[in-house]
Amino acid sequence: GGASIRACPAAMIDLPPEGPTALCVSTSPEETRALGEVMGRHACAGDLIALIGELGSGKTVFVAGLAAGLGVDPAAHVSSPTFTIMHRYLGRLPLYHIDLYRIETPEALATLGLEEYLEGDGVAAVEWAEHGVGMLPKERLTVRLRQTGLEARTVELVPVGDRYRKFLRKMTSDLAAAIRLLA
Repeated sequence: GGASIRACPAAMIDLPPEGPTALCVSTSPEETRALGEVMGRHACAGDLIALIGELGSGKTVFVAGLAAGLGVDPAAHVSSPTFTIMHRYLGRLPLYHIDLYRIETPEALATLGLEEYLEGDGVAAVEWAEHGVGMLPKERLTVRLRQTGLEARTVELVPVGDRYRKFLRKMTSDLAAAIRLLA
């Protein structure tokens, strides 16, 4: 049996004690952003957050929350770096917002020289991470966003490696509190 925390009628966090994933239900962009913000507050240098989801699923909204949680200036408009590949934002740790949407081959990815950002002095948030399969470090926290309604999303958090399992456990109580504040 898994531990279930009901934060409010529209939001749920489920992290089985022995299980590898957490499932959150977000009913609005504000809740999706709040999830990212909680993650940003707990993030450490070298963390890799791999975001997967269709166009419009909330990846950039999640990263905007991540930036807020890292203390990035609210005036810094977080936008998807689709054409520039990477945006850098300064907070308590640098946030490297990387977008692999236009990357079609492992060779194209290899030429970008992103390694120093993926496990460096800041937090790397990689949108369209599935385009980097085989090139991104295996240990990471994958955030899968699925659109389930006009504004509703399921957000699945999948940690790979002890570091990310501990990270996920550490942030679950804050996650429940953040969503409760929005209710």
